Amino acid sequence: MIDRRTFTKTLGLGAGAAAVSLAGLQGVAGATSAPTPHRSGTAPVVPTIASGTHTSFPSLKQVDAGLLNVGYAEMGPAHGPVVLCLHGWPYDIHSYVDVAPLLADLGYRVIVPYLRGHGTTCFLSPRTFRNGQQSAIALDIIALLDALRIDRAVVAGFDWGSRTGDILAALWPERVKALVSVSGYLITNRKAQLEPIAPAAEHTWWYQYYFATERGKLAMESKDLRHDLTRLVWQLVSPSWNFDDATFERTEAAFDNPDYAAIVIHNYRWRLSIEEGQHRYDRYEDLLAKAPTIGVPTITLDAALDPFTPPGDGAAYRAKFTGAYEHRTLAGIGHNLPQEAPTAFAQAVVDVDHF
Repeated sequence: MIDRRTFTKTLGLGAGAAAVSLAGLQGVAGATSAPTPHRSGTAPVVPTIASGTHTSFPSLKQVDAGLLNVGYAEMGPAHGPVVLCLHGWPYDIHSYVDVAPLLADLGYRVIVPYLRGHGTTCFLSPRTFRNGQQSAIALDIIALLDALRIDRAVVAGFDWGSRTGDILAALWPERVKALVSVSGYLITNRKAQLEPIAPAAEHTWWYQYYFATERGKLAMESKDLRHDLTRLVWQLVSPSWNFDDATFERTEAAFDNPDYAAIVIHNYRWRLSIEEGQHRYDRYEDLLAKAPTIGVPTITLDAALDPFTPPGDGAAYRAKFTGAYEHRTLAGIGHNLPQEAPTAFAQAVVDVDHF
């Protein structure tokens, strides 16, 4: 889930750095853009489909990349322009089960990897520390691009995927052709995370503090309790999404990965400085602690019903994006934006590719 410091903006309670419809797009409210991007061509209109039109990917692939053997779905022509779609927690590649075919039909090569600890992605060595810190996950994606011999890609993500995309665009802009980032600028500032925030905001982060305890860790390690916890999170953060049992269970299968609990627990404890990362990542974290700006062409998306969405149409993080930029707010949509509003998400990918 997103950075708790950003969430304080939701209630107008926090201060400091964290950081604006297109007519005819279902669920997208009043368009703003600053500056108006220069388009390299006319972007095609993505066909409108309902969430849940597709339920599975045709097949999965595996590739050794860095510390991992990465499982990923791939759709579209092998030599098409690449779009890399990154999921969040507690989700998996099925967040893009409708987005991927939309983009593939337009000629994109769409790659949707399981992040470390999810699905069929596994560590190559049992001795590797099960690290969930932000730079480690970002380096996994750089290693995946290298393994697949992809020089540049449009990167699109939400939740952990937005954070990872932001990091890639900030530290390796030569690898990112353009960026779609749900919830805007999510690079974690661990120092800021040490400060308490308003009680109402803290309440929404209940699972983060639960994971800081041994009880929370045991719950994530228990299949039954993990099922109830993650499904509850889905319901709370996507209040208008009427997903069925089968939709949840297709994603829940990715949580059976033997490293899932360790990665999730370390991710949230690391953010709160309860657990440390590894020194091998210090140089990247030092750069990220400076809140680097992002200069690649970007569209940021906010889901109006996501409890973590700050008010102000992206104003809280606008200054962090220094290149061609546009912001869109989607009315009636919750946290799992690409799965709830696949057409609008895919249109953002196509549009930013034409900036």
